[in-house]
Amino acid sequence: MRHSKKFNHLGRTSAHRKAMLSNMANSLIFHKRITTTLAKAKALRIYVEPLITKAKDDSTHSRRVVFEYLKSKTAVAMLFRDVAEKVADRPGGYTRILKTGNRIGDNAEMCIIELVDFNENMLAAKESKAKPAKSRRGGKKKVADAAPATKAPVTAPVAESAPEVKSEE
Repeated sequence: MRHSKKFNHLGRTSAHRKAMLSNMANSLIFHKRITTTLAKAKALRIYVEPLITKAKDDSTHSRRVVFEYLKSKTAVAMLFRDVAEKVADRPGGYTRILKTGNRIGDNAEMCIIELVDFNENMLAAKESKAKPAKSRRGGKKKVADAAPATKAPVTAPVAESAPEVKSEE
């Protein structure tokens, strides 16, 4: 029975699972986005988000704890230097999982897992969306509210009378 055992074993021994999640976390920190199966992405999210939370507090103890999980000095340095700086004000939810469909060979559900604050496309789209000013009456402005425009004198174009040429048929 597996009462109160919450994490997915992913069909691997514990050593294999720990090594795989460590390698995937390193890849996620280096590349900011990786493609994997949905089950592995969900397991990786549970694995990497506490590490990112630890990285917010830059102390020797937290660096050692994170290094115990990642086993890579460059990944730890990048996590504490680049990633922790961007997520400093975020209270959690550092990763995003985007489903991409099923894999052709074995029909496994595939997805992209990425760090939220590093997707420049979504950040640019969020900044460019400015909310338009709404009015409660349907958005129609009164003529008196509009800025008075200076009216230029309207002159009708003078049509030159050209001699008409009749074609003979």
